[in-house]
Amino acid sequence: MDLGLKDRVYVVTGATRGLGNAAARELVADGAKVVITGRDEKSAADAAAALGPNALGVAADNAEPEAAARLIAAAREHFGGFDGILVSVGGPAPGFVADNTDEQWQTAFESVFLGAVRLARAAAGELETGGVIGFVLSGSVHEPIPGLTISNGLRPGLAGFAKSLADELGPRGIRVVGLLPARIDTDRVRELDGLSADPEATRAANESRIPLRRYGRPEEFGRTAAFLLSPAASYLTGIMVPVDGGMRHGF
Repeated sequence: MDLGLKDRVYVVTGATRGLGNAAARELVADGAKVVITGRDEKSAADAAAALGPNALGVAADNAEPEAAARLIAAAREHFGGFDGILVSVGGPAPGFVADNTDEQWQTAFESVFLGAVRLARAAAGELETGGVIGFVLSGSVHEPIPGLTISNGLRPGLAGFAKSLADELGPRGIRVVGLLPARIDTDRVRELDGLSADPEATRAANESRIPLRRYGRPEEFGRTAAFLLSPAASYLTGIMVPVDGGMRHGF
């Protein structure tokens, strides 16, 4: 199936590793050009080099107010266009209600929530008909995840913002979509499993609750993201797609 991605230009934040990197890799594999970001200049450059000439690495933090304009400008200047953005950011600090500090909440709000809102608003002002804004969220949008209180507080609100944005931008032919990953086998998930007294037992217990009985592979998430961002998904907007091996029960 031709996704129609050839020579389309996307910004993918938080793409030096993990889910953002998996999405960028699949976009490039299908012919797109990507501007990828990371907080460190070298890691962004190295990640882009690994993806080849159709990737440009830019050091940026989602929490920076000026980041959105810089990234869109980089896409236009380096690749000659801007067709969409995938907003991905590393997960906030783990912890239960009594564990997380005001500083951790504030840092996460600036990056996970407000930074994503700024990126989306800037993209909305620059995109034309056929453009797309995507958010990497979490299964916590539907059900809280124990030990991830900050994520449980912020991700559902961002999903609500995404739906509101989809309604507002739909008449302009601009789509807004979200992805809800669960246990994808990334460094972040392995780090969370490693917080337990017995990481192997924790993983086995988690896998037993997944209908497919395994963690997802990053490329499986990446292919889902590439499809949702592509013209092949041109009638999909305002949706949240679980990428979770069947963990979410219900419709």
